[in-house]
Amino acid sequence: MSFFWVQHQIGLLIFLLAILLITLSNILILRKLGDYPMPEHFPGVSVLIPARNEENNIGHCVRSLLNQEYPDFEVLVLDDNSTDGTWKVLSEIASENEPLNAIRGKKLPDGWFGKHWACHQLAQAARGELFLFTDADTRHHPLALRDAVAALIARKADLLTAFPHEEVISWGERLTVPLFPWFVIAFLPLFLAYRLREPSLSATIGQFMLFRRQAYEQIGGYEAIRQEVVDDVALGRRIKAEGLKWRMINGDKRIRCRMYHSFREGYRGFTKNLFAGFGYKILKFTLVWLWLGIAFLEPVIVLVTALTGPVSLSNLSIVLAAAAAVTSLLIWGASHWCFDFPLYLTLLYPVSIVVALAIAAGSMFFALTGRADWRGRVFAKPELKWW
Repeated sequence: MSFFWVQHQIGLLIFLLAILLITLSNILILRKLGDYPMPEHFPGVSVLIPARNEENNIGHCVRSLLNQEYPDFEVLVLDDNSTDGTWKVLSEIASENEPLNAIRGKKLPDGWFGKHWACHQLAQAARGELFLFTDADTRHHPLALRDAVAALIARKADLLTAFPHEEVISWGERLTVPLFPWFVIAFLPLFLAYRLREPSLSATIGQFMLFRRQAYEQIGGYEAIRQEVVDDVALGRRIKAEGLKWRMINGDKRIRCRMYHSFREGYRGFTKNLFAGFGYKILKFTLVWLWLGIAFLEPVIVLVTALTGPVSLSNLSIVLAAAAAVTSLLIWGASHWCFDFPLYLTLLYPVSIVVALAIAAGSMFFALTGRADWRGRVFAKPELKWW
């Protein structure tokens, strides 16, 4: 029995070392906005923002975009049937700024998700050679658009997606928001994703998606994914499936966002997307998250057991558990450093894993029971798959 236990611990440590290698290699590959030379020509850009009940955010977002140091761009904002003062804020800004085009959204048709329909309407109204989809809760440095276009052209990308700097103020945000960037940086090997056409080897951040218009139209735009819950992931996968070039960049010095304001918001937001991002594949989703729970929590449990002494453990078992725990700390610390989260959160990675498991369980539960919703709109019960 002890032989198999040691073999298990060695296998777990090898897994964590592989994840650490992926994390470190991704940090080396993932360049930042501002690292690329300026192109000879700046194509016209349409900045497209769907807004539903965003009266507290939309003014700051739009003004930051209207302040871009870029020669040819337009800003289009669609009010997606808001019930607050979003339209009033947009009207006031539009009356003072010619580049802003404020649009009232049409009624949501059957067979569409709300955000997808809003983005589809925005794309139909846009005239730019490039489309930048961004969210109403983002803030943009005056050089953000210039640097993003420079990166897209230098990388010859058809879709450039950027990680914003995610602001985390409350403890609820600190324990939820860093989970998504950690999952991407640790489990998506960019050295393979940039070379293989496999759609699953991609992750797209909806807060910042810069498309070539031709590529957007080639993949069918939002109309082609109108029933996909996770729109950004679906768009990125279609780009790769078409043999087009998808690239990722770190935009933390140029884009800021406070995604959620509490644990409840973070939990509901991530439960909406997580199971959907796995294609509603029940066994695959369950096994992945069970293994991640074992890989990151078991070494801590072993060390606590060794310290408290209820079970006698061999010195080799303790050493392997300590090595695995240190490797986990390095993985989480590297992710937090890369995305400028407080480094002290690294010490709380076991808590983060427990939170992630709770989100995973909630995401599958809400989908299985047909109770998934977001911003007052209930999602239809999805078609489930076993694998």
